[in-house]
Amino acid sequence: MLKQTIERLGGCISASRRRVGVHMKWKKHLFGNWVRSITQSTDRTTWYSGPKERVECVVIGAGVVGIAVARALALKGKEVLVIESAPTFGTGTSSRNSEVIHAGIYYPPNSFKAIFCTRGRELLYDYCSKHDIPHKRIGKLIVATRSFEIPKLNDILNCGIQNGIDCLKMVDGVEAMKMEPELQCVKAILSPLTGIIDSHSLMLSLVGEAENHGTTFTYNSAVIGSHLEGNEICLHVTETNHLKEWKGTSILHPELLLIPKLVVNSTGLSAPALAKRFAGLKNGVIPPAYYARGCYFTLSNTKASPFRRLIYPIPEDGGIGVHVTIDLNSLVKFGPNVEWIDNVDDISSFQNKFDYSVNAKSAEQFYPEIRKYYPNLKDGSLEPGYSGIRPKLSGPLQPPADFVIQGEDIHGVHGLINLLGIESPGLTSSMAIAEFISTRLLG
Repeated sequence: MLKQTIERLGGCISASRRRVGVHMKWKKHLFGNWVRSITQSTDRTTWYSGPKERVECVVIGAGVVGIAVARALALKGKEVLVIESAPTFGTGTSSRNSEVIHAGIYYPPNSFKAIFCTRGRELLYDYCSKHDIPHKRIGKLIVATRSFEIPKLNDILNCGIQNGIDCLKMVDGVEAMKMEPELQCVKAILSPLTGIIDSHSLMLSLVGEAENHGTTFTYNSAVIGSHLEGNEICLHVTETNHLKEWKGTSILHPELLLIPKLVVNSTGLSAPALAKRFAGLKNGVIPPAYYARGCYFTLSNTKASPFRRLIYPIPEDGGIGVHVTIDLNSLVKFGPNVEWIDNVDDISSFQNKFDYSVNAKSAEQFYPEIRKYYPNLKDGSLEPGYSGIRPKLSGPLQPPADFVIQGEDIHGVHGLINLLGIESPGLTSSMAIAEFISTRLLG
């Protein structure tokens, strides 16, 4: 927790708040020797009075993208603080996905998703090889199970080719079913670049590299908003447990104020709600947020996987269909589906109050979808697995939205970068997004 971290390092927030008018000699006590103290003024009467420190870079959120950004900044010689509201890294969307390394096939050419996915895939495979991260390039088949789906399959192939994936191959149903005897389809796209990864091992490695280059991670700590002091953003930070009973009707009082040169809002599901709590943003720049739960079921009562490759149907509204993934332990998973979550208010989103339960009855909808391409799926062979929530910027029946990366030129606040709508292919894109922020945005 934030206060325990400071006390352990030799400082105490509560004591400092009482020492009004005293120059705070924190030196290395807070988040490293790059933190510079600021004198507390006796005439400060604002509700956000408290100990105030200067930092160089703050990354909010320790999901895979936030961790990758922190590492990239640290490798550039920046002194970085990562603030995470959960007890450890990667507890949200980063640990609740298919763990697939995507090739970059589906996304509109020249979109952030297409650019970052294809570049991120290259960076990810290279990083995994160099750092012994468990992964496997097993390939994928995108299948049309009915003749009327073939035009859509052709569109997907053309899109992938435009995105620079020239190794894609269209195969007829007979050839595809020879490759995968349990498969039923009329035509398929073979993607040999698609793979699987141990996402926890990846995040653990990235955290280790970031820390080795001076990054500090503080958990159970939440950024709850900001105000502006001149041209500088001042972040409000408190312990996460202080938010448990907060209903949004009272003012949140920060325990610590941080003035960074750079802030990266990489809070995933909470990113739009947190962005709205930053002072000084231009009106209307934060897009509406939508949320879609995706549930996974695992295949039981089988000694071996029925497939060697990943099997994907034609994409559906809000997702890319209930597909087959195989993890590195040969566990077969089906999912995710798309369950739109209505009436999520900003307070619930800000506090990550989402329901991750998997309703066993949902299997009734999974069986007919899976049997379109896997007709031999036996009754009773699906068991509830886990679920994740997609942080989407487009709702039901709307065209899929691109990643949104907002800098000062868009929202008007100096030193702030908002990462919004980082859903799939966020895992694959993580290192490319980090590269973009640490090079093109910082120079």
